[in-house]
Amino acid sequence: MKNIFLFLLGTILCVSALQSSFAQTPAQKTYDICIYGGTSSGVIAAYTAAKLGKTVLLIEPGRHLGGMSSGGLGLTDIGNKYAISGLALDFYRRIGRHYGKFEQWVFEPHVAENLFKDYIQRAKVEVKYENRLTGVSKKGNLITGITLENTSKKTADQRIKAKMFIDCSYEGDLMAKAGVSYTVGREANDLYKETFNGVQLMDGHQLPNGIDPYKVAGDPSSGLLWGISPGTLENDGTGDKKVQAYNFRICLTNNKANQVPITKPENYQPERYELLIRQMEKRPWKSLQDGFIWSGMPNGKTDINNRNGFSTDMIGMNWDYPDADYKRRAEIWKAHTDYTKGLLYFVGNDPRVPAHIRTELNRWGYPKDEYTDMGNWSHQLYVREARRMVGELVMTQHHCQGKEVVTDGVGTAAYTMDSHNCDRLVVNGMVKNEGNVEEGGFGPYPISYRSIIPQRSEVGNLLVPVCLSASHIAYGSIRMEPVFMVLGQSAAVAAVLAIDRKQTVHQVDVATLQAKLKEDPLMDGSSPEIVVDNNDLLKVEKNGDWTVHQSGGYGPNYFVSDPKSTAPSSIRYKPEIPKKGNYALYIYYPKLRNANPETRVKVYDGNQVKEIVIKDADIMVVGQTSGEWVSLGNFALNAGNKVYVEIKVEAAAAGVTADALLLVPQS
Repeated sequence: MKNIFLFLLGTILCVSALQSSFAQTPAQKTYDICIYGGTSSGVIAAYTAAKLGKTVLLIEPGRHLGGMSSGGLGLTDIGNKYAISGLALDFYRRIGRHYGKFEQWVFEPHVAENLFKDYIQRAKVEVKYENRLTGVSKKGNLITGITLENTSKKTADQRIKAKMFIDCSYEGDLMAKAGVSYTVGREANDLYKETFNGVQLMDGHQLPNGIDPYKVAGDPSSGLLWGISPGTLENDGTGDKKVQAYNFRICLTNNKANQVPITKPENYQPERYELLIRQMEKRPWKSLQDGFIWSGMPNGKTDINNRNGFSTDMIGMNWDYPDADYKRRAEIWKAHTDYTKGLLYFVGNDPRVPAHIRTELNRWGYPKDEYTDMGNWSHQLYVREARRMVGELVMTQHHCQGKEVVTDGVGTAAYTMDSHNCDRLVVNGMVKNEGNVEEGGFGPYPISYRSIIPQRSEVGNLLVPVCLSASHIAYGSIRMEPVFMVLGQSAAVAAVLAIDRKQTVHQVDVATLQAKLKEDPLMDGSSPEIVVDNNDLLKVEKNGDWTVHQSGGYGPNYFVSDPKSTAPSSIRYKPEIPKKGNYALYIYYPKLRNANPETRVKVYDGNQVKEIVIKDADIMVVGQTSGEWVSLGNFALNAGNKVYVEIKVEAAAAGVTADALLLVPQS
């Protein structure tokens, strides 16, 4: 009897040990494509891959989709609408429909997140929320699987196998754990022969001269004020590991019925804002706009960004974030939250802040209907830049400025080379910010496919459309949410092509990829829209006197009639209609200062002419754009080239603009 008992006990212990062993071994699933990071880029990549018939897993470490696009960055940074295509453009068109417009580039956070959820639902994409990467397995130069841990501990750890992987995170964690080369910080100008990289002491978002850096003015022994680093200023162009400042893009509302009051936050430390008071003394505030970029959003809300020397940017407090472990990142994130909530409370309550400024701020509160599971605070810290891959090709300042042009473009960028400040230190006895760069003056330029894939010897089944291969200053131009969406779509199409042809990402035929993106931009087989830009010499007839304006329109430039000319002038667009159907026609209208109050347009649909008058006073340009698409109406058009749209100027006291024509097929 004793032996039987011992045998049963041993069996139970063995089974228990085996079960424990199974419980400790992560479950394993296999997919065609695994995407890490539910950012805007990640959602669009997942939607694309699923629409192209692949099994897709989207992994999001948090609980929300959309990254910064649903995290408060409602005032879209574009540079030029010409750069936005495919599903990224579809997103802004859907935003427009929500607000009763053709397209819109400013929006509330929850509206964006609901749209991202809709993409996922329509494509039936599986999403794992609250799961983060803990390991990557490789065989040779191929990723064979990744290991995840569930941060809420609601499910067991898992192993994920896939044929292709796409890292759409802001941090580049999958890329880094896969052994891909990357860099953090600023390259020296000498490395790529640039002029705006490395250390830069400029005037943008700068503190006024003469602010004393010490706790007791004039007494270095008293120590530096909070927020000033003890370092010394290096020569311009010197490389380092400093990272441009992060912040939160703050959503507040002035609708009292929808407000949660701005109250004293935990860890409130008013001494952190002493430098702000000294800035106010040197440069008094007339309104909140003197300390914040306070941009209006629909329904009485805001997208608040950093402005001037001391604002929402937490300069110098994020340098170790890119390579930090999850615990340290959480600490940095929390510090940014405490600082920003404290800043709002300080400006609204500290008696040293002018009364009219306190009154103005206290008209605002956190919106009850935003971030409802996050205490009405954003789910996304603005990680402007973290790791950057060093891939097959590094995009540099020369690509931004058009001095080098790639032929394997799978996306377009158009924004200014933009870096926020990286450090705040003592220069010549006073406080100065260092690192802000805002250099533009160039048109849209292509982003190389080689910049979103690792070096051939490192990984053959990974694409990186967010932490892509670019120098610090070039990344400052590329790092815009709509561009990340475009590159996410391109990465997903490349992954599908590689799977179908049993290739690595390096073997993908870029011409085939480019053709697919052009022929099926929405990944649903629908007809692509038709754009005729003013520079299309085969489809645009120009008569009379017109000058070329280099910025502020759609694409590289636009035309403006010469008001001094007495001869009639005209621009005639002659699109090629691929098939008979109904089309919505739009003309791009750049908002030109002192423009002619009216623009007369003729539309010939192949049978009759319709005349339309566009009144300058009726065109409202919203957000960071310099123009809008203006509807000319819907037309039934036959295939061929008989259709034309003409802007004609008989005589005008001011310039008339002529830019691009858009034809959108109607289903």
